[in-house]
Amino acid sequence: MGEAIFRDYDAEELERQFNPRAYTPNFEAIVNVGFERSAAYREAARNPRYDVAYGPGETDKLDLFLPDSPDGAPVEIYIHGGFWRSREKGDFSYLAGPIVEAGGISAIVDYALCPAVTLDEIVEQMRACVVWLYRNVAEHGGDPERLHVTGHSAGGHLAAMLLATDWAALGVPADVLKSVVPISGVFEIEPVMSTSVQEAVQLTPDIAARNSPLFLPATSRPPVAVTVGTSESEEFRRQSNAYAEALTDQGLPVDYFEMPEQNHFSILTESTAPENHLTETRLRLMSLI
Repeated sequence: MGEAIFRDYDAEELERQFNPRAYTPNFEAIVNVGFERSAAYREAARNPRYDVAYGPGETDKLDLFLPDSPDGAPVEIYIHGGFWRSREKGDFSYLAGPIVEAGGISAIVDYALCPAVTLDEIVEQMRACVVWLYRNVAEHGGDPERLHVTGHSAGGHLAAMLLATDWAALGVPADVLKSVVPISGVFEIEPVMSTSVQEAVQLTPDIAARNSPLFLPATSRPPVAVTVGTSESEEFRRQSNAYAEALTDQGLPVDYFEMPEQNHFSILTESTAPENHLTETRLRLMSLI
């Protein structure tokens, strides 16, 4: 074993801890399931709005999936993962299914990817997206007072950063987010600088510090559900648990749970199964069940 560079991890083990593709057997097959389900869902979607602009940039786009007759429907903002350097909203269309079937609106969002932009810029994009939805989603039948955010992996990090946002300074209510669901998130960024992700994300110590939600105060007190798979790496599970504890210490209502036998990828693809606890949690927080 080499020299420890973060906690007890040497460089090789730290890479494995933060590289779900290396940590997860047969990850490609699981990812392909998501691709196939998303393509099928887009083909079958009855009321979609694709590539809706929430800002002036090329990647400032979101896909809206609407129920048949939206009228003051709650809205889930879904932020995809990919370690801030890969994937796009169309890869995750299928996650809109349970929300739309229950009468809600799903807004699956895109953002610019590193290294074309910094992590700071991606966080600001997501904040701008929330502001746009608050001001405009009523035109699509959504209730701006019922915005909820869910994110996975890098998207889980971004969801947590939205909880650490001064919304009043951006001209929207401080409690604009009515719930937050970070799935398999990264909440302490500094160790990522010592992995292969650094080549694309190009973090600095300052960027890592101001974008580590584990150490940032929450600016509102919505219910939060933090989840991770039991088959994920020790570091992903440790960070999720630590983040849940940090929010609890700040007085937020937090539900922390680990999804049995789920890894970093199957935690999403298995979430469409009947009575899946993660999906039930999303729907419950949106008052759709």
